[in-house]
Amino acid sequence: MMRIGQAARELGINPRTIRYYESIGLVPEPPRSPSGYRLYGEEDLERLAFILRARALDLTLEDIREILAFRERGEAPCRYVAGLIDEKIAQVEARIEALRLLRKELEELSRAAQELPPQAIQEKHCICHILEG
Repeated sequence: MMRIGQAARELGINPRTIRYYESIGLVPEPPRSPSGYRLYGEEDLERLAFILRARALDLTLEDIREILAFRERGEAPCRYVAGLIDEKIAQVEARIEALRLLRKELEELSRAAQELPPQAIQEKHCICHILEG
């Protein structure tokens, strides 16, 4: 068993993150030492590591809660997780496309900025010719 600071160091996170996951019910409240310190075992660390991995894959806390609920009911969450992964792939593809469009727009603005005559820069009838043009 280890205290929250040790658990946090082992996982590479802040102890507040562990307390937060406890407060929202993703991690069960651990037993406490006689002096009141939270004590975490291997199973707690595995659950926290799972949560951290799922967050790194951009799964929401609600997604993670549902995955954990499957497991707690004795059901395999794999089909549910496969659906989440497919949704994430679609979201990533949409973000990539949005970033491509943003890049194209920024490139056009950059070209327009290079062609902006010096006297236009001095005019004060707008905030910025590049962004308003």
